[in-house]
Amino acid sequence: MTDTVVASASREVVIGFERPFVVIGERINPTGRKVLAAEMKVGDYHRVVDDALAQVAAGAHMLDVNAGIPLADEPAILAEAVELVQSVTDVPLSIDSSIVAALEAGLAVYRGKALVNSVTGEEDRLESVLPLVARHGAAVVAISNDETGISEDPDVRFEVARKIVERAQDHGIPASDVVVDPLVMPIGAINSAGRQVMRLVGRLRAELKVNTTCGASNVSFGLPNRNGINSAFLTMAIGAGMTSAITNPMHDGVMQAVLGADVMMGNDPDCVRWIGKYREAGASDGARGNRRDRPRRRRRG
Repeated sequence: MTDTVVASASREVVIGFERPFVVIGERINPTGRKVLAAEMKVGDYHRVVDDALAQVAAGAHMLDVNAGIPLADEPAILAEAVELVQSVTDVPLSIDSSIVAALEAGLAVYRGKALVNSVTGEEDRLESVLPLVARHGAAVVAISNDETGISEDPDVRFEVARKIVERAQDHGIPASDVVVDPLVMPIGAINSAGRQVMRLVGRLRAELKVNTTCGASNVSFGLPNRNGINSAFLTMAIGAGMTSAITNPMHDGVMQAVLGADVMMGNDPDCVRWIGKYREAGASDGARGNRRDRPRRRRRG
């Protein structure tokens, strides 16, 4: 059993094979959110605070914090956002950037053990991000692509993941602190994308013994009713062995899928979390019952 421990100053979250699925809230990300990007660029973080609190209230166990705004001072903005989010909630954070200087700025102000998002298999990325992760005692998301791009062959992506895990160990980072992203592609464009991920997650768990995560909403890109697709994907991914995902906890269907999958996988003993979440909402209906749901008695002639 592999456990990846991440922490804020006062709370630990454990991502693990035999543990409840970890939901990492995705909404603190200006990509595709013009209003949020404009606000963060000028130092207005009220929407960041609102999103942080709302996601935690909806059930997020961690929050991803991204400040990728074109022509902005991303290191400074990311550091400010990390400090602010940590001041209003105690859940651990995923510090998310493609810019190493921004990751370094976020880690410098972070209190606890962060999840760094992310490192890929490119040589320059390995040698710039992994020493930073090791120096700060963080965990890291390993994205399974390299200089050759993203392969549609899950076996090729597996070998990239293996390379990253081995290189992390060379830097003193244990495999338990590497959370592999198998890369979820849009199912509307690549019909086999779902099967690819399920196969890869199984190999990552069985052979590399690492935890996994993904940007779950990528799977539904370009399709109607995206939350329906996302929910179906998460249920199947959890069944295949995925242990966390960056997703939107504000959608009830997504959270129901996660909680229900935990029940089915035996990671919610006695259905305690499911009952705690839904018993009160359905108590009055359940007490009265529905006439159509009651067993029918056969009338005697």
